[in-house]
Amino acid sequence: MRSRDARFDGEFFFAVSTTGIYCRPSCPATTPKRENVSFYPSAAAAQAAGYRACRRCRPDAVPGSAAWNARADMVGRAMRLISDGVVDEEGVPGLARRLGYSARQVQRQLVAEVGAGPLALARAQRAHAARVLLQTTGLSAADIAFAAGFASIRQFNDTIREVYAATPTQLRRNAPAAPSPAGSGPAALASPSGGIPLRLAYRGPYASAQVFDYLQRHAVPGVEEVTGAIGRRVYRRTLRLTHGAGIAEVNERPGGAGWLDCVLDLSDLRDFTAAIGRVRRLFDLDADPYAVAESFAADPLLAPLCAAEPGLRAPGAADPAELALITAHDSALPPAEARRRIHALVTEYGEPLTAPRGGLTHLFPTPQALADADVSPLVRDLARALADGTVLLDAGADRDAAEQALRAIPGLTPCAARYIRMRALGDPDVLLEDDPALPADPSPSPDAWRPWRSYAMHHLWSQRTGHTPQTRRP
Repeated sequence: MRSRDARFDGEFFFAVSTTGIYCRPSCPATTPKRENVSFYPSAAAAQAAGYRACRRCRPDAVPGSAAWNARADMVGRAMRLISDGVVDEEGVPGLARRLGYSARQVQRQLVAEVGAGPLALARAQRAHAARVLLQTTGLSAADIAFAAGFASIRQFNDTIREVYAATPTQLRRNAPAAPSPAGSGPAALASPSGGIPLRLAYRGPYASAQVFDYLQRHAVPGVEEVTGAIGRRVYRRTLRLTHGAGIAEVNERPGGAGWLDCVLDLSDLRDFTAAIGRVRRLFDLDADPYAVAESFAADPLLAPLCAAEPGLRAPGAADPAELALITAHDSALPPAEARRRIHALVTEYGEPLTAPRGGLTHLFPTPQALADADVSPLVRDLARALADGTVLLDAGADRDAAEQALRAIPGLTPCAARYIRMRALGDPDVLLEDDPALPADPSPSPDAWRPWRSYAMHHLWSQRTGHTPQTRRP
């Protein structure tokens, strides 16, 4: 905190008793006296203790702790589900039911580990979503309240006052003209019809060129597209959300600015929080590149790759079921033929957009639509398993159970099951033993790469495809 070390933003927060505010470790304000400072593991815990968010460093906007992506226990699963908006839609009983625990157990373990229960965590998330909407759109306060997940206007007003020590009107009036680099806020005031501009924060370096390369190679025709020249590319994709369709647009931003520019165009703003979560998972924005680099620093194979490509991420999935079905569909096909067949699948069974945009024409087919479709037996069997819940790939899925269920699908290889686990479930510790990018006899053993073996695979893939800074075309 004294050194204002941004590496720890989101890992913990500090609050100052004499001012009643809480901050991120890198806050540029004058360092307070130690006796007036207390520490909290989450923004929600600081808010529950009665502190309001600092207006200077905006601690509510920092990336989430990478620990919740790495952890596979109940607390990690709960944090991912809350981020996905489950508490807003299904309440604490719905969260507990998905986790397979009682509501009391979920409350007790979250308070013990995160310093706040599921309601307080969801409340902090709603408050942040409301602030972004207030400061980036011209929507009325009533529309914003329900879009952010509040149950009433009164609850919305009370929460904003408690968290930000300001009314919604004051918060909108005091919107910053240029957000801080690590924040999440407006690039310019947008109307609802033009989409909501956001700055999605990340920590540390971010290898945007390599991430956009990867997404471009794996783009699903009709559902995703990457346009523009290297360094100025734009990634777009359709989103199937709870209350309607959406389109996410993310701009490549080389140079380590601390955020990616994003625009969300949603048919129903109640999906705002869930859409942000999906984009963040797709671009792996909550990763901790410092921890990954430190873990690989002594490895003779990976240390040079990390130095050449600092901040390389492991892209996740905006739609886990979509990722799984595509993996099953094209795992044995040449890339060009796989793209052609997937495009045909999307065109025949996907839901057309009411207003196509560029190369985006459809939402990817649902598992239900493919369960009895004229597709390969493997895709059909996987679609049925996803549709009836035999295979669960939601944000809080048990990763081991999901992989076992995937391996039980006839024809789905163990390597494909683990690749789905890596991307659809955002597991940072997946090794694909049969992948050709993996050295035949790596030394030391890949077990030394734990718990970041997914990042090791991405470094090896990047090296294999020749997309290192030394060989990249300008």
